[in-house]
Amino acid sequence: MFLGTYTPRLDEKGRLILPAKYREELADGLVLTRGQERCLYVFSAEEFARVHEQMRQAPISNRQARDYIRVFLSGASDETPDKQGRITIPANLREYAGLERDIAVIGAGTRAEIWSAAAWEEYLAAQETAFSETDEDVLPGIL
Repeated sequence: MFLGTYTPRLDEKGRLILPAKYREELADGLVLTRGQERCLYVFSAEEFARVHEQMRQAPISNRQARDYIRVFLSGASDETPDKQGRITIPANLREYAGLERDIAVIGAGTRAEIWSAAAWEEYLAAQETAFSETDEDVLPGIL
């Protein structure tokens, strides 16, 4: 499970050192793809296969499903961390998420997300009020 917030930096080659707590789960390979809110999703290869299988269940006649699948999969890049736990984020995905040197890597349960540090701070600030006002109807049995 991916938890926490980390603030690594991209090097000049667009490489990121994965947080140590994520490395074991991602050691056998991972998939980077476009996420919502202009971040990148990071899935273990196993989790990505599960997500892809769920997508395959969507009816091909559903235009919104087709559009989502096209955007999601066309941006996907499979990567294998090197011995130092580094991955290269392809240029098209860095551009999509507005990634420069300072980034935030956050845990989101079954996936990690990579954000521009500034975008993450802005998003978090905007969501904190809504977070504190969330009621049981949104997450039944949790609150």
